[in-house]
Amino acid sequence: MNRRLFIQRSLVITGALSLRLKNTFGFNRSAAVTGKVTANGKPLANVLISDGFSIVPTAADGSYQLSPDAKAEFVFISIPSGYEFPHDKFLTRHYRRLSEGSELNFELVPLKQDDSKHTFIVWADPQVRNKKDVAQMMAQSVPDTRKTVESLAGQLVHGIGVGDLAWDNLEFFNDYDKAIGQIGVPFFQGLGNHDMDYRQGGDETSDRTFKSHYGPTYYSFNRGRAHYVMIDDVRYLGREREYDGYITEEQLAWLEKDLKFVKKDDLLIICLHIPVYNQVKNNKDLYRLLRPFKNVHIMSGHTHYNENNIDGNIYEHNHGTVCGAWWTGPVCEDGCPRGYGVYSVEGNNLKWYYKSMDTDKTNQLSIFIDEEGKASANVYNWDPQWKVEYWIDGQYKGIMKNEPGLDPVATRLYLGDKLPAGRTFPEPRETKHLFVAKMKGGKKIKVVATDRFGDKYEREMEA
Repeated sequence: MNRRLFIQRSLVITGALSLRLKNTFGFNRSAAVTGKVTANGKPLANVLISDGFSIVPTAADGSYQLSPDAKAEFVFISIPSGYEFPHDKFLTRHYRRLSEGSELNFELVPLKQDDSKHTFIVWADPQVRNKKDVAQMMAQSVPDTRKTVESLAGQLVHGIGVGDLAWDNLEFFNDYDKAIGQIGVPFFQGLGNHDMDYRQGGDETSDRTFKSHYGPTYYSFNRGRAHYVMIDDVRYLGREREYDGYITEEQLAWLEKDLKFVKKDDLLIICLHIPVYNQVKNNKDLYRLLRPFKNVHIMSGHTHYNENNIDGNIYEHNHGTVCGAWWTGPVCEDGCPRGYGVYSVEGNNLKWYYKSMDTDKTNQLSIFIDEEGKASANVYNWDPQWKVEYWIDGQYKGIMKNEPGLDPVATRLYLGDKLPAGRTFPEPRETKHLFVAKMKGGKKIKVVATDRFGDKYEREMEA
């Protein structure tokens, strides 16, 4: 029997058996769940506990009481600032399953350092489908990310996977787990469209395998003055692989309750899979909840290109992917290299850069000169606060013209129905972070891109 089909059938049988056991042995979802939150044996007050529908703070003695919703499967803790992230081989374990009983306790470990300054890494779409993909991830992505973590020695670092951890073959969750274990920092996981169980019903059953590995698909946690929220914005439509970008009303209702406990000037970080600004149908409902906060950043993936979108107080980082163009070449469809985001938090301020695989932080742009003397510069993580200048043969020429188009390298690697070899569906994608200039007989071009933080990145090329 096909392994995935076996797993799916086993989960259906196990789920049905579990339901019968609960009914037979008296587990009642409407009955109250109680517990305590402690650290070093001492109670912790005002820690938020949720079943994904309601939220209650712990009392002075660390206790809580919660009546789970009929649809609830977990009780999870919004880990407060100042405490370690509980994990099992670096996969975060901030939740308990309701099936574990009616008394669910959480024991936290205080951090040994101030967490107002910390770093997090965003992995989008590792999306492994077979052992060949896994081999590339383990040989390139894992060592590169581990090296980045090691360069941050002495700092608090955690990771966030924003979905498509696997590619339909959910048995490869186990290989993703091994990758996270080797990176060596606690990682939180989000659900992507390729992480779902298909053809087992609708949206309410599509996350069964994901939940068995990683727990709830939406939750929150804290570190320093940053409040993090994971959202599931992939809605399975119940037919083959059909889905859309949508945040359920239940999640939005929970999020509204969660955000009532967040200060308006704290750093708010929303993590999800499908980009909100152009692919989530009810994005206005989410924006309504986020508008009162001064500093909001959304972390998304899904597209296999890198793009930043700013809408008032909301900055969305749509990340280039760990797998690039589905493990077929070194760049995404927009010419941005395979990579991941690196974010530094200090107080309620956020600073970031895009980390390309197998190169250092200075690799923030590439240059290409065509046969007609047109120079193109692809500035991977550009936003309107960057400045892109150029020199021809040592003479300053000013600001390069921003001209959306196709990246020349992505075009060479992916354009056409026969490229790339093995998986021919990737195609070059128009990007907004392309800049052009005419060489006009010049022999050498130098491009200097200055990001919004004043950091300068330089590249030169001869015609």
